[in-house]
Amino acid sequence: MAGFMAALDNLVVTTALPAIRQDLGGALEDLEWTVNAYTLTFAVLLMFGAALGDRFGRRRLFMAGLAVFTGASAAAALSPGIDELIAARAVQGVGAAVMMPLTLTLLTAAVPPARRGMALGIFSAVSGLAVASGPLVGGTLTEHISWQWIFWLNVPIGLALLPLARLKLAESTAPNARLDVPGTLLISGGLFGIVYGLVNANAHGWTSGPVLTALIAGTALVGAFVVHGFRNANPMLPMRLFLNRGFLGINTASLLMYLGMFGSIFRLSQFFQGVAGYSPPQAGVRMLPWTAMPLV
Repeated sequence: MAGFMAALDNLVVTTALPAIRQDLGGALEDLEWTVNAYTLTFAVLLMFGAALGDRFGRRRLFMAGLAVFTGASAAAALSPGIDELIAARAVQGVGAAVMMPLTLTLLTAAVPPARRGMALGIFSAVSGLAVASGPLVGGTLTEHISWQWIFWLNVPIGLALLPLARLKLAESTAPNARLDVPGTLLISGGLFGIVYGLVNANAHGWTSGPVLTALIAGTALVGAFVVHGFRNANPMLPMRLFLNRGFLGINTASLLMYLGMFGSIFRLSQFFQGVAGYSPPQAGVRMLPWTAMPLV
């Protein structure tokens, strides 16, 4: 359930964007940040969140991440303006980044070795279903209740999961786990710079000072992160893993898939509702062949 919520919130907001803009205002770049604020903090803190759990206790950090995610979901639902919504989405991503990797670790520890393949298969199917159904769930809630309910939906689930986690999950740690703070800062700053430059390029111009500075600085920091991954003794992402052809191939395929999916679904939602005149649920149904294909 925790993994489902974290995966669902990657795309659940897409079909609600026109309704959010109508209620809260904001430019197109602001709408992009309601999606990017979540995915950015989620992505850059994912491995750091796993390392925190290894060091300070996986159940403890899982519950902390779940609490942050649940609280930020309520804050997003109560947001009076677009800036507050973006801030709440960023905090949501932080909670998800701590919670999501520890779901797999806790699941592995809770299931006998003979059944782990089945358990991980179910987990992957549930996560895939969450991503696939995100636009449809968001569109349905927006049409029949309000867009705020795409965030309120997480609150009762999170509140129910917290005592269950406390009572049912065993605590565990990884001896000698180390935190790669420099690596986390490098990749966080680098990806933020690149995303900031891309999101603001159309509004300010590709050759404007802030955009060029953000893109160049972001690329330099990502390059420094790669060098750090080769030279540091315990990096958050050991770059030597990419020397393995299988690891390199599956990550390249995943990168291309998510570039295509996340890059276009924002525009698809705007087109289906703003140009073609479909309702949010109808737009969500028409995006299902796009988002469900990774399940196949």
